[in-house]
Amino acid sequence: MLSSLIEYAEQHSTPESELLKELYRQTHLKIYNPRMISGFLQGRILAMISRMIRPQYVLEIGTYTGYSALCLAEGLLSNGQLHTIEIDDELEEFILQYFNRSAFKKNLILHIGNALDIIPQLDIVFDLVYIDGDKREYLKYLHVVLPKVKQNGFIVADNMFWNGKVVDNEQDDIFTCTIRQFNDTVLNHPQLEVLMLPIRDGISIIRKKDM
Repeated sequence: MLSSLIEYAEQHSTPESELLKELYRQTHLKIYNPRMISGFLQGRILAMISRMIRPQYVLEIGTYTGYSALCLAEGLLSNGQLHTIEIDDELEEFILQYFNRSAFKKNLILHIGNALDIIPQLDIVFDLVYIDGDKREYLKYLHVVLPKVKQNGFIVADNMFWNGKVVDNEQDDIFTCTIRQFNDTVLNHPQLEVLMLPIRDGISIIRKKDM
């Protein structure tokens, strides 16, 4: 039933662009571990969140092949910037060929390297941050980005369920434990409010309160 409902939801959502369709196909054909790509429904959610916020500055941690960055860029103001960080330099050429063909070419800035080194160097206050990098670093990402998120700005975090392991008490690997710690920290943080959604592998939408 669930798979049928997801298919129904996809059929009744505005289609993605032809460029995104091609990027999705080519990622599955050419890139290792293509299940990491956001995909249609999650991509449309990211695009809609961005369109609702109309951000001037967006930060993405974990570009992979660029699908989610292109979705997030759909809501950018015309003079906005999306800074996206990818640690795997072997993906750079693949990412840029799609960025350079997109309508958002002038708005997209790709950084290659460790997000924890790059983010402190960005003198920007972000309207929207998307966290989808190394799961072991999620708490560190939160601490480094939070001062750079504007009041009433948003953080969206992916993989909150970590393949269902977060509710399995027998799972105690560093990935699972860090995701649990991230979820608990966000829930109990006085500056934050959060809505966790059971979409794909779990997505949290987090608002930085106007304190």
